[in-house]
Amino acid sequence: MSVSEFLPSGVAKDKTAEGHTSSRARWLLIGLGLLLLAALLWFAISYLFPAKPHVSPPAPVRTALAMKKDVDVVQTTIGTVVSPATVQVTAQVQGKLLTAYFQEGQLVHKGDPLFLIDPAPFQNALAQARAQLAKDTATAEAAANDQRRYTALFAQNAISQQQRDQAVATARADAATVEADKAAANIAAENLGYTRILSPIDGKTGPILIQPGNLITVAGTAPLVSITQIQPIKLSFFLPQGQLTQIQNQLAAGKLQAVVPMPGAPDGKEQAKVDFISNAVVANTGTIELRATFQNADQRLVPGQSVNVGVTLNQIAGATVVPRDAVNVGPDSSYVYVVDKDNVVSSKTVKVLNDDGTVDAIQGDVKPGDQVVVEGQLRIVPGAKVQIRNNAQRNNEAARASHMASDMPS
Repeated sequence: MSVSEFLPSGVAKDKTAEGHTSSRARWLLIGLGLLLLAALLWFAISYLFPAKPHVSPPAPVRTALAMKKDVDVVQTTIGTVVSPATVQVTAQVQGKLLTAYFQEGQLVHKGDPLFLIDPAPFQNALAQARAQLAKDTATAEAAANDQRRYTALFAQNAISQQQRDQAVATARADAATVEADKAAANIAAENLGYTRILSPIDGKTGPILIQPGNLITVAGTAPLVSITQIQPIKLSFFLPQGQLTQIQNQLAAGKLQAVVPMPGAPDGKEQAKVDFISNAVVANTGTIELRATFQNADQRLVPGQSVNVGVTLNQIAGATVVPRDAVNVGPDSSYVYVVDKDNVVSSKTVKVLNDDGTVDAIQGDVKPGDQVVVEGQLRIVPGAKVQIRNNAQRNNEAARASHMASDMPS
């Protein structure tokens, strides 16, 4: 029998609890000691073997070469295509419309037949007028003979003066009747000619407004068809009056050009000289009208059409030009990233002299032949290296541009 059997039950339980508590405390101290040892070991290793700093790879970019070339300063605005002539073709005589000689929308030339009005009534009227002319001509000839006879008899005192005067008056009246008949015959012939309606101008026809089979009345106001000249054709546009001096200087030098972007046209544009400047400024808009005449050989310009038009107002000789994507806008000025031969990038402040939407003419520290960044600017840090990733085509273009830039005089 053990001693614990003689002790009170409460005393035995207290000693067991105290044993468990001291065991947990001992394991806790051991854990803290191991943790402290691990921390000291980590700091020692970090001190003895420092980690190498992380180096970011060069930023990938695409580049192009700055070039030297003459640049046209172009003012862009909206123009309206205007036809030099539009004719409403109407009938000049009344009758039945028999035939239309053209298709709607067809190009016609001056003198081409358009319509035919039934000529039969006018042919009959002409025949009648000519017959009346022949009859009255014969009467007039007889009266003229009588006048000569009566005049001779009066000279011989064979007839009275009244008889002579009557013969003279009759001859004159019959001669006047002949002249009237001639005029009537001419009118009948002219009316017959009006039955064949010809085109008054070169142009493009619209829809036929009165179809063959209808009766045409001269009193009617509806035209048969409208014809609009489209070759050549004019373009009307307005520029601010503040540019009037530049406009007049360019016109005097023969360099005032109007250019219309036209997909599918040669070089993607239509170009013509400005040949008209209005004689007055529009007061409520402060603008002045200009017009240019385009040959419009391919009929791409249509009357009433609104188009973008660029007008050459000045020239910059020997300007440094870069792709538009190379120019960045900063808080105070524009700038361009330039890559040197070691692929180190630097920022160059520039002033944009002209922007045509594709390339910019600039002024600043960028020189023809410099390699400028056109893509990847957001990852660039001035003074850092970059990795140029131009494809083969761009490399070839850059090589050609570099060769051209080296051949240009500075």
